[in-house]
Amino acid sequence: MVPGTGRPAARNAHAHMVRDAGALPGPEDAGAGPARPVRAEQARPASPEPAGPTGLEPAPPAGAAVPPPGGDAALRRFAAVWSRAVYPATATSMTRAEFEDHLVPLAGRLRAALRSEPFDPAPAAEAGAAIVRAHCTEPDALPPLLGAIDSYLLTYCPPGRHLTDEEARHRCARLQHALAAGFARALRERTLAEQEALSRAALAAQAETERALHTSEERFRAVFEGAAIGVGIADVEGRIMDVNEALSRMFGTRPADVTGRNVGEMVHPDDSPDVWGLYSELVRGERDYYRVEKAYYRGDGSVLWTDLSVALLRDAHGRPQYQLALMEDITERRLLHEQLRYEATHDALTGLPNRTMFFERLDRALAPGGDRFGVCYLDLDGFKAVNDSLGHAVGDRLLVAVAERLRTCTGAPAELVARLGGDEFVALLTGPTAQSDAIALARRMLAALAEPVRLDGRDLSVRASIGIVDGAAGECGPAEVLRSADITMYRAKAAGGNRYELADADSDARVIARHSLTNCLPAALDNGEFFIEYQPLVRLTDGTVRGAEALVRWLHPVHGVLGPDQFIPLAESTGLIVPLGRWVLQEAARQARAWRAEGTGEGPLRVNVNLSPSQLRHPALVADTVAVLDSSGLDPSALCLEVTENALIGADEEELRPLRQLADLGVDIALDDFGTGYSNLSYLRRLPVSTLKLDRSFTRGMQCAPADPVDVKIVEGIVSLAHTLDLSVTVEGVETGTQAEHLRVLGCDTAQGWYYARPGPPERLHTLSLVDAAS
Repeated sequence: MVPGTGRPAARNAHAHMVRDAGALPGPEDAGAGPARPVRAEQARPASPEPAGPTGLEPAPPAGAAVPPPGGDAALRRFAAVWSRAVYPATATSMTRAEFEDHLVPLAGRLRAALRSEPFDPAPAAEAGAAIVRAHCTEPDALPPLLGAIDSYLLTYCPPGRHLTDEEARHRCARLQHALAAGFARALRERTLAEQEALSRAALAAQAETERALHTSEERFRAVFEGAAIGVGIADVEGRIMDVNEALSRMFGTRPADVTGRNVGEMVHPDDSPDVWGLYSELVRGERDYYRVEKAYYRGDGSVLWTDLSVALLRDAHGRPQYQLALMEDITERRLLHEQLRYEATHDALTGLPNRTMFFERLDRALAPGGDRFGVCYLDLDGFKAVNDSLGHAVGDRLLVAVAERLRTCTGAPAELVARLGGDEFVALLTGPTAQSDAIALARRMLAALAEPVRLDGRDLSVRASIGIVDGAAGECGPAEVLRSADITMYRAKAAGGNRYELADADSDARVIARHSLTNCLPAALDNGEFFIEYQPLVRLTDGTVRGAEALVRWLHPVHGVLGPDQFIPLAESTGLIVPLGRWVLQEAARQARAWRAEGTGEGPLRVNVNLSPSQLRHPALVADTVAVLDSSGLDPSALCLEVTENALIGADEEELRPLRQLADLGVDIALDDFGTGYSNLSYLRRLPVSTLKLDRSFTRGMQCAPADPVDVKIVEGIVSLAHTLDLSVTVEGVETGTQAEHLRVLGCDTAQGWYYARPGPPERLHTLSLVDAAS
């Protein structure tokens, strides 16, 4: 991006180039143009207009009100700038003022399209066609036409506050593309109409010529020599017998230099096989007419593109006698088409093929019957930090340097490197050894980027992650290939970056399934697809149920019941964990209040609810918890919030404040998965916790007799430390009676696990199985 403008550097450079080339004239030469007649309004002396800040529009008089951006006055100002840029390159009979009036409604269409929701660039294509209908048909008019839009549309017709600068520039670019497409399409339709008219005239000339052959040689010569298009006559063997002056001018030679040559000698490398196939059919008398676009070499070696119509003339008995060729010079139109095609298929910043060309080549590579293919999907590691710290202008220059290095990594005709957008590049290879070639290309790319890029006296290191996909043609579509390559590239980033990875179907399936579940999460909460199961917390001294841990489940309409390990990380990454956690807290508190109201006689029951790191950092945690307790009528002492040890490692006082506030209210705080992190035992003294939940990994050695002495010593030490700090100890994952007895002897307070009960509905809380679950 160019600092201070919000425009991409490539576009600014293009607009600057257009202004430098004279495509955007200032007020002093607004009506001027090469080889144009002086109109009446131009002949009159005009009062000088002081240039405004852009150099294109006049500055407002001192004290005059400046029209607001986006208003009618601003719209007409943009139309004036637009007119001054384009008018010198037009062939219209309108005065510049009339041409400016013609552009005002077209500018209004562009402004409306820019602000449309949803965005639709189609009106820009209609505007391009309207400009052609105003006789703006010179190919040189297109660059200043687009340059004025690129430089001034957003200035005079801003899209509004609902769009960012980047989105506005993107829309402006899409409008330019649509206008260019509409301009080219209308120009082609106009040209085709003119060609059709010329063809009809040529056919009429042909008929006139045939009649003249039988009636008057003088009349034939008059038509032949006076035709505005090139006309040539050859015999059925292809020897050129006569050409008119227009045709010889097209070839840049004298008529005598053309006559006597054979049509079959006038071959060009760009000729399609159909051209000579049609010609052969014509000379054999199998067809009477054909029309093609064909290239020839002029006398100076340059290329002449023609719209060629060839008709077979027969004698009175129907036998082939002559060939009549009618030629129109379409070189300028062809060059314009090629220029538009290049701009549509190449990246403006780097010059590499763009997304459009890549997908065209990929479609052909994946077509049934093709060879094997390989795709390398490359994304720069940490490129956003370059844009954020050094600016988009430096980022653009870095992308240009990267593109040039990637370009040098390919050379074979079957290899293509393209820029998809941003810092994403992709390479396509075809051939029987596509997989090994793709791996070799990925290595060359990483090696080419290993050397730092030097910009403005600083060295910028470049790292990239590459995902490689290969396969046989006809097995999958372009979207599937790019999706797999993208997933594989992110696997390379997750593995540390600056490396490549090969596509793996199982990994792709896991990522796709994860994405599908992520998309379903918001609706699942609204549709009531979540429910809670409760696992009893049993006091080891007497075997009574002292409470339960609330465990959320997802009843997915397709995949059935999903455990929290399958969707909680997704909810955490998307932010949905906060409303989901609030719902779990509400349901668990309501159930705990119901248990207390039942009065089982075994003392009050407590419910444990897990808090994720995102919930812990949410500013409304304390307020939401208090609101749930008040609405459910639950005493704070009946609620225990479980926080994992890893979530509290390194937490400062500010991060611990919500837990302290909840503990002061009477809510118990349990340190879950204790022992799995890098525990600093002295750290327990400053945490507002009342319970340690010992991770099951410390007690597996006690599931059968004799118990693992190391596990016994570790648990014994933790229990002693916890009780010294006035903390209770809960053990997770108890699966056998022997394990439960060991833990009771060691002084653990409560336990939970499959030995007592699996998670289930609230009415089965007091139904304990007391059956060994471990094999």
